[in-house]
Amino acid sequence: MSHRILIAAACLTCWALPAAAQSGAASVAPPPPEKHVQASLVAENAVAPGGEVTVALRQVIAEEWHTYWRNPGDSGQATTITWHLPPGWGAGDIQWPYPSRIPTGPVMNFAYAKDVMLLTQITAPKDAKAGEAVPISADVTWLVCKDVCIPEDAHLDLMLDVAAPPPAPDAATEALFTNTRSHLPRPSPWKVTYSASDKSFLLGLDSADLAAAVPKDAAFFPYTDGIVEAAQPQTVQKNDKGLVLSVQPGWRLATPDKRRLFSDVAGVLVLTSSDGTIDAFEVNAPQGAVASGTPLARALGIGFWQALLFAFIGGLILNLMPCVLPILSMKALALARKAGAEKAAHSDSLAYGAGVLVCFGVLAGILLGLRGGGEAVGWGFQLQEPIVVASFALLMFAVGLNLSGLFEIGGGRFAGMGQTYATKGGAVGSFFTGVLAVAVATPCTAPFMGAAMGFALVQPAIIALGVFFALGLGFALPFIVLGYSPGLLGILPRPGAWMVIFKQFLAFPMYAAAIWLVWVLSQQIGPDGVLGELAAALALGFALWAYGASQRAGGIGQIVALAAAVLGLAAMVFVMPVHGTPAQAGTSANAAGKLGYEKFSAAKLAELRAAGRPVFVNATAAWCITCLANERVALSSDTLAADFAAHNVATLKADWTNRDPEITALLATQGRDGVPLYLYYAPHADAPVVLPQILTEGIVRDALGLSQKS
Repeated sequence: MSHRILIAAACLTCWALPAAAQSGAASVAPPPPEKHVQASLVAENAVAPGGEVTVALRQVIAEEWHTYWRNPGDSGQATTITWHLPPGWGAGDIQWPYPSRIPTGPVMNFAYAKDVMLLTQITAPKDAKAGEAVPISADVTWLVCKDVCIPEDAHLDLMLDVAAPPPAPDAATEALFTNTRSHLPRPSPWKVTYSASDKSFLLGLDSADLAAAVPKDAAFFPYTDGIVEAAQPQTVQKNDKGLVLSVQPGWRLATPDKRRLFSDVAGVLVLTSSDGTIDAFEVNAPQGAVASGTPLARALGIGFWQALLFAFIGGLILNLMPCVLPILSMKALALARKAGAEKAAHSDSLAYGAGVLVCFGVLAGILLGLRGGGEAVGWGFQLQEPIVVASFALLMFAVGLNLSGLFEIGGGRFAGMGQTYATKGGAVGSFFTGVLAVAVATPCTAPFMGAAMGFALVQPAIIALGVFFALGLGFALPFIVLGYSPGLLGILPRPGAWMVIFKQFLAFPMYAAAIWLVWVLSQQIGPDGVLGELAAALALGFALWAYGASQRAGGIGQIVALAAAVLGLAAMVFVMPVHGTPAQAGTSANAAGKLGYEKFSAAKLAELRAAGRPVFVNATAAWCITCLANERVALSSDTLAADFAAHNVATLKADWTNRDPEITALLATQGRDGVPLYLYYAPHADAPVVLPQILTEGIVRDALGLSQKS
């Protein structure tokens, strides 16, 4: 407490000293300072006699300045409101939206920036007269800080309309209040306990589902200052019961005697989902035993050095995967032609390794960028996109045609005994062979890779990139060693006719890979997509045949052949599939739960609605904390399940854990780009009722009319 007062006093002194010097230097009083916070009172609506209305103190805060939450953290002062109301009127306590952690020098503030509304319930007496406008006012004080702290105040007035019944609020005002309420903490659906020692404060949440969702971030804001060290980092851990938030204890819990004074600790826990959704929960945690855990990033049971080792071993083993062997055979063939040319072998092997590492680095950067943007993606993520699968299949087809001798990269033609082939390649070719090897490796997962990738994808970017580098190094090492080992190169056969035959043989694994990728595409975008892909393959084959003809022709024939190749490529781009209808619905399992969910599909929804049944659709995902909380708070009671069954309400779960175009389309119909989304289709209704994103059982009952029916 004392250190916070000293910091605040220092800020106020820094502000006051220039004003004192200025007053002594001039006889004319300076103009009043410009306020850094524009404050006003905003009523959500009119109020009925004997009813309640929400009135907000709105603070529009200047850029880079901030005001304070109810517990300001290391320094600062909370905003206060003193209401002046007519006789018989009443005002409740301030409803505080969750704050942000805002550092100022060495201290950490719990504060608000830009625009915030503090809500208060105003109660009208029963004898209030409809049609009147009642004056209410408030004296408000706040501290606003940037490099210095400035106390400000205002006397605010508002004319509050009395109406019976109140009219609907205007859209702009309703949107302001809806947004503010989405930032208010709600009661925690999970059991929460705290423990403290001289060195640690642990807040434990009993929820295995919450831990499995792997929140991106968590922050605890106690209502009482000195419970935690505000400026110290807060880490999220996992134990056998669920989540544990760990931070250094504050001065109020510094000794055993002080800790005995706090049988429980109250505050707000703010959780950020992996998709970027933020939820705030009010907790009142009794003191008890909380087992420390491991950071979520280490929940797989490995640390950084183990992850590097596992990634390296996984990269080595990845060379043996079926999807990679054809490309590696091509690389072995290229090194075989370097027998007796050590410098060329060294250069090619290093170029191959560079291609591998660059490709792994690019994949890691894209993957981490997508995850940083909220996408739930992992190893092989690009194969979730049909356009990538389609392009990859065409690439494998083109490589096969090259190996079959339809065309050559870089011109020229085979001369007797494969002599021309033996002189081709070079560092550039080896580099792109490494890139291609990584590209074809992405559908495969080698032993040890899973744990290493799982570790990497929940780490800071620099650590994750280190793990990917170890994976790439393991993948590239065998051919780097081969290129630097004259003895091993000497074992390889000398260049000759066998190289032409073996090169052509390697085309067939490429064709097989293309066929497999077309099958994958058929699962994603159905038969129409496959038809488009086959047409694109035909156009690509024609273009490459024409290009090969241009390599063998001269004069006007070469020009005509090149023009035909360009036309073929243009046709390929035109017919290449991008969208289509999936051959089957997604395969991820959907738990039925107490509400007896069936798997969502548009056809199933249409069938149920045609039968005249009421339908409740729950669009959710395993990584969505809001979804988990709603299911625990609002959708898990036996009584609600019994009422759903009694009123013949069909329930569909749209599980968006994995990408699903049909569920994406469902979200789009409601102007949404993410979950949760809750829809209720009443029998024969033209459009669904869209429930709020934050549910209670009462909201669900009201939306479905169960309160009246039961």
